[in-house]
Amino acid sequence: MDSQTFKDAAISSIDEITNYFDTIAERPVVSTVTPGYLRKLLPHSAPQEGEAWPLIQSDIESKIMPGLTHWQHPSFHAFFPCASSYPGILGELYSAALSGACFNWICSPAVTELETIVLDWLAKALGLPECFLSTGRTRGGGVIQGSASEAVLTAMVAAREKYLRETVPEGLGEREREDVLAGKRGRMVALGSSGAHSSTKKAAVILGLRFETIPVAAEDGYALTGEKLRGKLKELRERGLEPFYLTVTLGTTDVCAVDDFRGIAEVLEEDRKERERKGGRGEVWVHVDNAYAGAALVCSEVQEQTDIKVVEQFHSFDMNMHKWLLTNFDASCLFVRDRSWFVQALTINQAVYNNDASEGGLVTDYREWQIPLGRRFRSLKIWFVLRTYGIKGLQEYIRKGIKLGEEFADMLRSRKDMFEILTGPSFALVVFRMGGNSEEDCTMWTRSLCEKINTSRKMWVTPTVLDGKYAIRFMTGVRTTEKEHVERAFRSIVGYADEVMKDDALERFANESPREWEAEDMKMETESEDGD
Repeated sequence: MDSQTFKDAAISSIDEITNYFDTIAERPVVSTVTPGYLRKLLPHSAPQEGEAWPLIQSDIESKIMPGLTHWQHPSFHAFFPCASSYPGILGELYSAALSGACFNWICSPAVTELETIVLDWLAKALGLPECFLSTGRTRGGGVIQGSASEAVLTAMVAAREKYLRETVPEGLGEREREDVLAGKRGRMVALGSSGAHSSTKKAAVILGLRFETIPVAAEDGYALTGEKLRGKLKELRERGLEPFYLTVTLGTTDVCAVDDFRGIAEVLEEDRKERERKGGRGEVWVHVDNAYAGAALVCSEVQEQTDIKVVEQFHSFDMNMHKWLLTNFDASCLFVRDRSWFVQALTINQAVYNNDASEGGLVTDYREWQIPLGRRFRSLKIWFVLRTYGIKGLQEYIRKGIKLGEEFADMLRSRKDMFEILTGPSFALVVFRMGGNSEEDCTMWTRSLCEKINTSRKMWVTPTVLDGKYAIRFMTGVRTTEKEHVERAFRSIVGYADEVMKDDALERFANESPREWEAEDMKMETESEDGD
C-alpha cells in the first residue's frame, strides 16, 4: 500500500466510521451470532497474495459487524461505558502512525514529556491533592496503564516491595535474608471490600500473596467503613498475619458506592501509631480505585461530595479515561504520591537501556513505572480530548449522564407498584428489581425481566446480586444516550414487566392440579349448602 492508496483507503474508512456512529442506533445493541461464527466465514489460512483494500474493507460490515456488541449504542445500559470520541480516534490514528516502543525518554522524548504534562492537567481537573502532580513536593506523578487491573497489580507490587524494605532488617546474609523474605511474604495480606473489583484478588493471586475480603453491608450503602476495616485489621494481627495493602473504591462495580475515605484514613493512622508504639514498622498501602466514577471528579460538586482531598493520605490513585471521559480504550491513569516507590520496585537495568539522560537522573523513564517494558503513545488521545472538549465540555457530558440516571430513577418511583430501587441513582447508575409478594417472586420476576430485556436486543442491561437479592443495573453514561432513549427504555421495561407477571400468573394457573380445582369446587358447594 503506497501513500496514495493509503490516503484513499483512509478517506473511505473515515466515511464508514462516521456513518457507523451516525446510524448506530439502528443496529441491535447486542450481537446475535453464535460461538464460532467467524471461523466459518474466514479462510483457513492467510492469503498468499495481497488483497485490495476495498475487498478487505467490505468484510468489516459483512463479517465483523454482526459479531460486535455496540458499546457506543444509545441503548447500551450494561456494565459501565467504554468511551469513544472523534478526538480520541484521531489520537489513536496518530499514535499508530508515530509507532515506537518508547520505554525510555530517549526513545522519543515527546512521548514521555507529553504524558507527564497531560496527566498533571488531568490531576488538576480531578481536584487531586498536589502530592500526585509531577511538580509536587513529594515527587509524585502519573503514568498511563492499560487498565485499572494493570494499575492495581502495579500498585500492589510497589506496596509489597515498600513493606518488605520497611520491615525486613538490614545486615542479613543473602541466604538468611531470602528465608526471612519468604516467611514474611507468607504472612502478608492484601485487602479489599466485598464491593471492590476482582482485580485486587487477581493481583494477589498473581503475586502469590494472601487476599482477604472485608464485608460491606446495605446499612452502610455497601461502602467500606473505618469500623469494618478496624475489625479486619485486629482479626488479621491476632492470627499473626500482616496486612500491607488495601484497595478502596470510589464507585464500586455493583452499585457505585463510595468508601468512607476519611474514616479509613483515621483508622489506618491509629493502626500505624499503635504499631510504632509496640516497635512495629511498615504501613498499609492504600490504592484508590476510581476506574469508572473517578471521571465525575471533573465536576466540583463531586469533589466536595466525595471528600477527595482525603486521598492525600493514601498512596496511589487510578481512574480510566476510557470509561467515562470520552477517551478511547486504553487509557487508565495511575497516580502515585512518590514515584520512587514505583522505581525501586520495578527497575531492572540492562546495558542496552543506558543513556546519559537516564543515568543523569534528568528524565522520567516510564518503563520503571509499569509491568511491561514497551509502551504506546497513549497520551496523544488524552491531549486531543482535553483540548477539544475542554474541562467545561467534559463537565457537561458527565452531568448529563448523572441527570439521566436521576430521571430514570424518578420513572421507576412512578411505578412503585412494580419496581423497587435498591441503590442509586449514583454516578449514572440505578440498581432496581421488580416488587412482589415474596422474596421468591421478586427474584424470579426480576431474573425473567432481565432475560426479556436482553433477548430483545433493543437494549442491554447487566444483573447483580445484593445480599441475596437479584437485581438489574441500569447505566446512563454512554455518550450517545439522550433522554428519549431512557424514556423509551423505561416504557419497554414496564411492558416486559407486565409480560413477566402475566406469564407467571398463567403458569401458576396451569400448574394447579385437577384435584385442587375439585377441592375448591367442593368447598364452594359446601359453603353454598351451609348458607341455604
